[in-house]
Amino acid sequence: MPTATVLNQEYRSAAWRSLGEDEFDVLVVGGGVTGAGVALDAATRGLRVALVEQRDFASGTSSRSSKLFHGGVRYLEQLNFALVREALQERELMLTRIAPHLIKPVSFLYPLEHAVWERPYVTAGLTLYDTMGGARSVPRTKQLSRRGVGKIAPGLKRDSYHGGLVYYDAHSDDARHTFTVARTAAAYGATVLTSAKVVGLEHAGERVVGARVSDVETGEETTVTADVVINCTGVWTDDIQTMAGGRGRFHVRASKGVHIVVARDRLNAETGIILRTPTSVLFCIPFGQHWIIGTTDTDWNLSRSHPAATSKDIDYILEQVNSVLTTPLTRDDIQGVYAGLRPLLAGEDESTSQLSREHAVARPQPGLISIAGGKYTTYRVMAKDAVDAAREDLAAGVPDSVTEHIPLVGAEGYQALVNQVEALSRRHDLPVWRLTHLLDRYGSLTTRLLEMIDADRSLADPLPGAEEYLTVEVVYAAREEATLHLNDLLTRRTRISIETPDRGVEAARASAPILARELGWDEQRTRDEVDHYERRVAAEIESQEMTDDEHANAERIGAVDIRHRAKG
Repeated sequence: MPTATVLNQEYRSAAWRSLGEDEFDVLVVGGGVTGAGVALDAATRGLRVALVEQRDFASGTSSRSSKLFHGGVRYLEQLNFALVREALQERELMLTRIAPHLIKPVSFLYPLEHAVWERPYVTAGLTLYDTMGGARSVPRTKQLSRRGVGKIAPGLKRDSYHGGLVYYDAHSDDARHTFTVARTAAAYGATVLTSAKVVGLEHAGERVVGARVSDVETGEETTVTADVVINCTGVWTDDIQTMAGGRGRFHVRASKGVHIVVARDRLNAETGIILRTPTSVLFCIPFGQHWIIGTTDTDWNLSRSHPAATSKDIDYILEQVNSVLTTPLTRDDIQGVYAGLRPLLAGEDESTSQLSREHAVARPQPGLISIAGGKYTTYRVMAKDAVDAAREDLAAGVPDSVTEHIPLVGAEGYQALVNQVEALSRRHDLPVWRLTHLLDRYGSLTTRLLEMIDADRSLADPLPGAEEYLTVEVVYAAREEATLHLNDLLTRRTRISIETPDRGVEAARASAPILARELGWDEQRTRDEVDHYERRVAAEIESQEMTDDEHANAERIGAVDIRHRAKG
């Protein structure tokens, strides 16, 4: 396993020079999980790879998912067995080989609403679910009586169930996972760069031969030469296809999914819960010291950069979950709200909940590959398929994909450190729970953070306003994790923006001076970063008071993206 690349300011400067000076086999556009996965797949095949992302890693859909690695129980009802099997196989790979430090098993209670017929029906489906993907690292489905459900989920109304079943899936911090995939790609030689926006594609006749890229931080432009450009831009897929001057082979439709975040003590249950709703399913997902509850599934045709949750969206989630809770949740219980856009392959008249979650790969013209659709869980398969399709534009002899054998950075040695956690606790004078928190975010890279703490004990101090995190995590994010802005830290390197009652405002004020020292900001730049973050929070809260998408969108886009304001 190669050493994890330090993604600092020096790396970024060198990466920018490389874009203009080197020739690449593959230019990946988009730094979500699919783009990061494509960069890793191509780099581990021995190809020269560059990845550019106009904002930050996972700044779009890949930081706003339900944070599950799952087959999708509801797709069984749609008889989409191939999709479920593929996703479950990927879940097993992640749990056992690729990212055991980031992907963890999670149990879900499936309450039975009907006394007689529902149990054999659900049992048959979940038994199939247990066996389809060759899962060996999560327990099998368990049957529960009505009394058994009451023991593990006393917060559910007794009249809302007639017993239940507990089955297992997996979950993860999606933004941390996406970043780790990108960092692993860099470790295998890919050039990865954020705040780098494609503003045009280069052609030789009908063939795409590269792209013009703008450094969003400085306004500089450069031209990247590549044998093939792979479009991994999710809900922006059609924009890149239009930029190429040709017609795409498919189109992408955005579906908005909203989640709310509440403190762990607001829902009395020892397991996650899946609930059927009139239109889909609702998940209550354990997430650290919180619950994530969602999601919605509605059309979205407004700002793709900043999709906004409405009061109607939040009321829908509260109404659905409160229908089964003994102590209803209120607006005051909500600590975070986030909205993301699923890039679905567009159908004709179907509702978004029925559009395909499968992915499609197309070569609309020589030198350009587009990939869209799919599920977060199957990102590795999507990446493999995209690079396979790119072979037509690459020199002969491109090897097959090997990513099923490639652990992400932090995976190697992780389990040994878990086994040594008591000794590490004594050696570094940190509580076991603190070390577990670090290990589950950084894996074996935790040793680097512990070295930093040993060199400066103040880095072991909890971060004001977000005491679950340590100061060292802010410093590490600045020194090694490609953090350019305060917003990057609070919304993606950590999840403070959705985990604290003030949406991270106090932590922003505490973190900004630390980032300023590490990144060389002056006083004005530091004030601007805090001001922007506070404006963003205020805009999101205001948007969540609006009853319709149009007004919510207008409120949210009022907070201009810091990447358009900060230069130099």
